[in-house]
Amino acid sequence: MGAMVTWRSGRDVDMETHEDGELRVVRFGPLGSFANNAYVVGDQTSREAVLIDMPAGSAEVVAAIEQDGWRVKAILLTHSHPDHWADYDLVRASIDAPVMANTAEQIIPGEKVDLPLDDDQVIDVGPFSMRAICTPGHTPGSTCLLVKRFLLSGDVLFPGGPGRTQTPADLRQSVESIKARLLVLPDETEVFPGHGDGTTIGNAKREHAAFASREHPADLCGDVTWAG
Repeated sequence: MGAMVTWRSGRDVDMETHEDGELRVVRFGPLGSFANNAYVVGDQTSREAVLIDMPAGSAEVVAAIEQDGWRVKAILLTHSHPDHWADYDLVRASIDAPVMANTAEQIIPGEKVDLPLDDDQVIDVGPFSMRAICTPGHTPGSTCLLVKRFLLSGDVLFPGGPGRTQTPADLRQSVESIKARLLVLPDETEVFPGHGDGTTIGNAKREHAAFASREHPADLCGDVTWAG
């Protein structure tokens, strides 16, 4: 298991660092009025990294990237809800790296996305391979990112339930995405969502099993919890 350190910067932004060998995952948050998380995932030897999401408050993230000497090769969007790319202009002015998002995403203007982020696409970060996992439901192209034992889940999977959905069909699709694409991962996989604290796939499996064992109203959607 890797090490984890949490500390608070001078601007009231927490940085939580997880390590597995030379792989480092740094969570920044809560950021902005929606309490988003942003992540830097990098190889400590080569200093090559990717940035995941660009919420309001990303000036702290950019400053840390510059201070720590990360060389960002790509900016990956978990999905296109505006709170996840609110600081697009600020980040792009400071970091010369392509923005990548799934082509099914409908909210972010097309000219702001440089490259597609396809299902099962692999992005190399130093010697490490990060795999994109398309998990539609929260949005049509919601994408999780898996590297070693770390899963960056965007707004698809949180401790206690799935991300908010707009319609019952969206909820059914999101739950199926979670079940088919994420809950098949090892129990020890650590889950880092787009807001708030993390969980593990093992916890999510147990919570989902309780949810699946009950009947639910046909119109169920919105802020749903596995225990609700």
